[in-house]
Amino acid sequence: MAPMTGTLENLTDLPSGGASGDLLSHVLAQVRLTGDHVRSHAVAPSEGLDLEVGAAYVLVVAEGSLNVEGDGSEPVLIDTGDLVLLPRGLGRARLVAGGVHTSVIACRFRFDPHGLRGMTSALPGRIHIRRAEGAGWLEGIVPFLMVEVTDDEPGAALMISRIIDVIVIRALRTWVQRGQTTGWLGGLSDPRIARALMVMHERPLRRWSVEALADAAGMSRSSFCERFAALVGRSPLRYQNEWRLNLARDMLAARGARVGGVALRVGYESEAAFSRAYKALFGHPPRDEPTRSGGAGRHLDRPPAATRALRPAPSGPSPRRIPRPPVVAE
Repeated sequence: MAPMTGTLENLTDLPSGGASGDLLSHVLAQVRLTGDHVRSHAVAPSEGLDLEVGAAYVLVVAEGSLNVEGDGSEPVLIDTGDLVLLPRGLGRARLVAGGVHTSVIACRFRFDPHGLRGMTSALPGRIHIRRAEGAGWLEGIVPFLMVEVTDDEPGAALMISRIIDVIVIRALRTWVQRGQTTGWLGGLSDPRIARALMVMHERPLRRWSVEALADAAGMSRSSFCERFAALVGRSPLRYQNEWRLNLARDMLAARGARVGGVALRVGYESEAAFSRAYKALFGHPPRDEPTRSGGAGRHLDRPPAATRALRPAPSGPSPRRIPRPPVVAE
């Protein structure tokens, strides 16, 4: 995806292709993620799947099954053909192979550390897409991915990264369609609430009133507020303010960004009021926000190049590295 420049106009641009009413596309285009690693794991019966701690993964069980253990929840069986999305890694859970040989395709990805991080917090720790739910798309795209994994032609690393992006976004779409989401994703399950969310995302500087948002949704004020809070988990005006602050956080990551200027651009009349609201949401003042150049706060390293494993293996040498894909502006 094309990098953002930090201007409010670019922050609110929609993806091309006429998706003007597609909130999921709008937000994910700004969150940005990059797939950078694919490996096929062979897991012996009753053994655990070894994954990098804290890394985000998409897992597809090609053969056998996995059991989710150790996270205090009800036992979950991940069967052959199922997909599991781990936006924040495994956490305290373990994935243990069943009683037969198990083969797992593990795709590691990273959310851009300067993207809209508040939006990714709405994702649950684990999303399980069963084989029947992904039958229309998963069975076609995974073989395509594995073809690229074994391809040494120029551009293979970029192809792998983009295919992982597609798998993650398609898994999120499938999960959203279940209607069991919360936060901004929860609003997608009701087209009326989605319309109100969309106008807030498209025009964040407008001082939206509850009445105007209810009109956009085509609902009465009271019904709109009740339904919005039930699906999104917060009031409309609170959501609007958090969205502005997330935009501000992304702008502050740009080199040379000034707190006062960002505050004005997202609708705050004073830097002091902006700083208080910012700290209340993110836990630190805006001046402590790290920049893309590593100026304020800590330096954030660039993600490593895409890597591949050419054969299943539960352990052994690190996957073969291939050149970093070039940065392409779309």
